[in-house]
Amino acid sequence: MSVKVFNRIKAVLAEKGKANKWLAEAIDVNVNTVSKWCTNKIQPSVETLFVIAEALDVEARELLVLRKTK
Repeated sequence: MSVKVFNRIKAVLAEKGKANKWLAEAIDVNVNTVSKWCTNKIQPSVETLFVIAEALDVEARELLVLRKTK
């Protein structure tokens, strides 16, 4: 079973040269939670997505995977 990819948190962290641990400390969450977001095992709430975006200095939409409509 493949994991559906909904967020780009891992990619944006890499683009910014930041690690999971840095994000966890910046937004005061457990590093295991950040790891699960990065592997798309779980998704952050909308509110948390905006907190993550602010910490990474990006727009929240940059953290989401865009899906093409049919």
